[in-house]
Amino acid sequence: QVQLVESGGGLVQPGGSLRLSCVASGSIFSIHRMGWYRQAPGKERELVAAITSIGITNYADSVKGRFTISRGNAKNTVYLQMNSLKPEDTAVYYCRAVARTPDIYWGQGTQVTVSS
Repeated sequence: QVQLVESGGGLVQPGGSLRLSCVASGSIFSIHRMGWYRQAPGKERELVAAITSIGITNYADSVKGRFTISRGNAKNTVYLQMNSLKPEDTAVYYCRAVARTPDIYWGQGTQVTVSS
């Protein structure tokens, strides 16, 4: 089992920045991919960014050049640096981990609101 805890969400003005963190605990040795998804009201959950255990990343087209995903030195933490935020980035952001088993784990989500 893997537990994921997100933090770093909040209210920010358009053009501002936020950094989300996700800490994994439990059977972290089994994780080979982590990522961030988001879900806005009335919309489906969508991939924002993901990173593999060897550092390969991919991003949604809507966030390329603005968001950066990275992993901490301990490899059980993943970050999402969000710059140049737009109102359309407003959503609940979820951390996801994919294990080699291949079970999928989700965090509880953190709200990001971009508004003036």
